[in-house]
Amino acid sequence: MIFQTLDNKKECVGVFLNGEMHFDDIPADLTRTWAYSPFLEDNLGIEYAFLYAKRPLEEACPPHISDEWGSINNRLKAFLKAFNEAKIDLSKNCFFDLVPEKFLKVYCSVRNKITEHVLENHDKPENYDFLVDLTKITHDMKFRTLNIDKTKIFDLMHEERTRKFAQKLNQISLSCNYNIFGTRTGRLTTKKNSFPILTMDRRYRKIVNPTNDWFVSLDFNGAELRTFLALAGIEQPDLDVHEWNRINAYNQVGQREEVKERFFAWLYNLESKDHLSDRIYGASRTTVMEEYFNDGSVTNPFGRTIASDEYHAMSYLIQSTCSDVVLRQMIKINKYLQDKSSFVAFCVHDEVVLDVTDAECGLINILVEYFTNTPLGNFKVNVKYGKNYGEMREWTQ
Repeated sequence: MIFQTLDNKKECVGVFLNGEMHFDDIPADLTRTWAYSPFLEDNLGIEYAFLYAKRPLEEACPPHISDEWGSINNRLKAFLKAFNEAKIDLSKNCFFDLVPEKFLKVYCSVRNKITEHVLENHDKPENYDFLVDLTKITHDMKFRTLNIDKTKIFDLMHEERTRKFAQKLNQISLSCNYNIFGTRTGRLTTKKNSFPILTMDRRYRKIVNPTNDWFVSLDFNGAELRTFLALAGIEQPDLDVHEWNRINAYNQVGQREEVKERFFAWLYNLESKDHLSDRIYGASRTTVMEEYFNDGSVTNPFGRTIASDEYHAMSYLIQSTCSDVVLRQMIKINKYLQDKSSFVAFCVHDEVVLDVTDAECGLINILVEYFTNTPLGNFKVNVKYGKNYGEMREWTQ
């Protein structure tokens, strides 16, 4: 049965079902809706049309509903503009308490039509369960305010770009609002008005403090190279993989960074000629391409399919597989921490950052082990910790 949620916050419980509003006492027979809300956590088996469409509702709206949607969406934008001008914080108020019920019924009725169209005309993603889990954790991050201390960049205020950054912090949300469909390879991006955790100058990272006591960073050592080795069936070394590659594949010729650059220049360009790379990995590269690239698309081991020409196929395969591994490990750790005070704070590309209490520091080695054990085998993990995100040091225990 198709329904719509009336807000996307856990404490704002309300749904539109069969033309009526239901608050607090939510019916049990909910089956299909547009998008996830946390108060649906216990309602298993719900189909979320957004995860089928993989794009915003307005982009998924079919032509025969576009006029109807455009009209009601303009009314929605008018309400949102009025709330902004009145300085009403929607993160602290339930949307359905601020607008007329008549509007909500029309708005939800149109959403129902778009939801039904998407579910009837799109195939269910092969990685649907993963997308639901990813939606849940990124939703939590969206509504968790970061602990930001702007005074830590006062010494940089003589720079115009620093002053602009400080001013921007007064105009955006101080939380990470991720777009799970922002890239074709699955890497997260952040939405407009999100805290720019992915793009801000590294010097500004020190303004981000843990809510608990410590940040703990988990980051795979040589993630993309390890991903290629795993796909090629080559055993993972339990040491720095680029140094291992320099010694074992490249006869100790060149420095670590030189060898790293040389390897990826060869791996991601099928026309590249490199004697050592071809001799050591040429057959493996061919085997991987034959297994995962077919009929103009790449499908990685997790069911993520990306349209591609031959030239981009290997980079799409490695980068999407690597991203899927990292995000799955993040989800696994998040589930482990559900009954703990520590939590997953944010994700920066291939790095997952945890917010850990003093009392739960004993869990760090367990969490590292969880992160290490990936669906593609054990990947060596770099671990750092610190009192802010900009000043982290290596964890040695």
